[in-house]
Amino acid sequence: MTPTRIFDLLDRFLVQFPGHKVLAEKIDGSWNFYTSEQYSETAHHFACGLLAMGFQKGDKIVTVTNNRPQWNFVDMGMSMAGLVHVPAYTSMNSKEYSYILEHSDARMVIVSDQKLYNTIAPLVKKVKHVEHLFTFDEIKGASGWMEVVEKGKMAGDGVTKRLSEIKNGILPGDLASIIYTSGTTGTSKGVMLSHDNLVKNFLAGASVFQLTPEDRFLSILPVCHVGGRFGNYQTQYSGCCIYYAENMGTISLNLKEIRATGFDAVPRILEKIFDTVMAKGRSLTGMKKKIFFWAVDLGLQYEPHGAKSWFYYRKLKIADKLIFSKWREALGGEARLVGCGAAQLQPRLERVFWASGLKIINIYGLTETSPIITINRMETPLCKLGTVGALIDGVDLKIAEDGEILCRGHNVMQGYYKDEALTKLAIDKDGWFHTGDVGHLLDDKFLVITDRKKEIFKLSNGKFVAPQPIENRIKESLFVDQVMVVGEHQKFASALLVPDFKYLKEWCASKQLSAPKENDALIRLPEVTAIFNEEISKINRTLSEWERINRFRIVPDDWSPATGELSATLKLKRKVVESKYPELLDDIYQRKS
Repeated sequence: MTPTRIFDLLDRFLVQFPGHKVLAEKIDGSWNFYTSEQYSETAHHFACGLLAMGFQKGDKIVTVTNNRPQWNFVDMGMSMAGLVHVPAYTSMNSKEYSYILEHSDARMVIVSDQKLYNTIAPLVKKVKHVEHLFTFDEIKGASGWMEVVEKGKMAGDGVTKRLSEIKNGILPGDLASIIYTSGTTGTSKGVMLSHDNLVKNFLAGASVFQLTPEDRFLSILPVCHVGGRFGNYQTQYSGCCIYYAENMGTISLNLKEIRATGFDAVPRILEKIFDTVMAKGRSLTGMKKKIFFWAVDLGLQYEPHGAKSWFYYRKLKIADKLIFSKWREALGGEARLVGCGAAQLQPRLERVFWASGLKIINIYGLTETSPIITINRMETPLCKLGTVGALIDGVDLKIAEDGEILCRGHNVMQGYYKDEALTKLAIDKDGWFHTGDVGHLLDDKFLVITDRKKEIFKLSNGKFVAPQPIENRIKESLFVDQVMVVGEHQKFASALLVPDFKYLKEWCASKQLSAPKENDALIRLPEVTAIFNEEISKINRTLSEWERINRFRIVPDDWSPATGELSATLKLKRKVVESKYPELLDDIYQRKS
């Protein structure tokens, strides 16, 4: 049975995967499972509870929670009752939460834990239309979400009948969710997505990933993010059990203990995994170290499907036996698929992971496109490493004269909530959604992303610079953890660099340098400045003259969502970074402060 509404997944579970363990969370050190029947029953009770409380079709509910099975129970409950789910990130500040609560017209808010409750409870009191605040965790003085479930259990046949009537009346084109963008460039926009938007998208993804009920999938991306939500739905469609990672720090442990066959990620997560593997390689000695880096170099040359010589693949088999099999063991031994989106992935990482037996499925899209526009496949003729793949069925794409990627099809949002003017700017009269990304097609089929249109800047000599590809090139250096390229309206491009401090200290030790504990003192060492100069000079030789980094400054801070420089999906917030280092930027361009 093919779903047309989100909640149709529940009926599919009961018919095709009865008794199957479908959702799992870690509680007190052990994995706790929910079966198809428990999932469906709890979601139905929650839906009935909402109706018993007086909720009507079209009402909004905001959730602010970490990844957990309960998110699905309330998501499906809202969906079948005709309510609109408004999921929000757990990393937002009070101002951002206040905006979403006010703008969304939410009648209820559900938060996961004490910390979020302490943040959001005072805000709820100031928003007149929010009538209820519930929590997933048991919190003293707070109402638990199970109160709604219990109301549903106690509801009579009249409520159950009404729920059935509402479900039958929900159309694929009805509004299912409002997702507020992470806001890297200003105020968040409420993206309105229908059942049809989300369902057709996860069906397209499921046909590529081809997971089975025997697979084990670790959910890492926030389910409030459209990419995490897509992965959540397409995995459920397959009948595969979803395990929710405890947090970002336990990913490696969770992958190992469940022996995951697949997981989702953003490029930053894969960069961190690769950096960890490389650190272990550097700690080897003698022949073991030589073999390790021989295998890595081989992986960086990888092409799938027999595109290279038979001798290359014979060497790869040896590398796999000696090195890459151990990489897989570190991830549990059975991981074979990774869905990756939200930002550009370094092509070298894609190649080396594929060579190691871990196929990175590169995905391109936006919140406004539900999210997939293109996806790389595992098999020919729709597989091309170094690209974000080919179009999904039912979607059209064209490149505008200025290089912007335009998209049209069933994946395009209904519009921005309460903002008709902005909607008309984003979707033209012919139905083309303007992505804001710049790219081109290879072989008239495979999409290559160049950069964000708004992030490309012009130097004072009239040359345009696309910062993301340069930043990815710079991050190939073992010494660099994060980087932001700057230079709009200036004579040359420059960069702010965040070192990989762990590796930098290892390097200092190898050079018998006494490394100060404080980052600020470490980056001022003459030897550190010299090695960064060498690294940037090497990279500059691979760039066009106007793209080269003429000057750079090393910063002593780690960038993260917690400190504000990165979004919840680990994308660079350029305006935040610029505002944090005005003196460094003034110094680079010798501007008067």
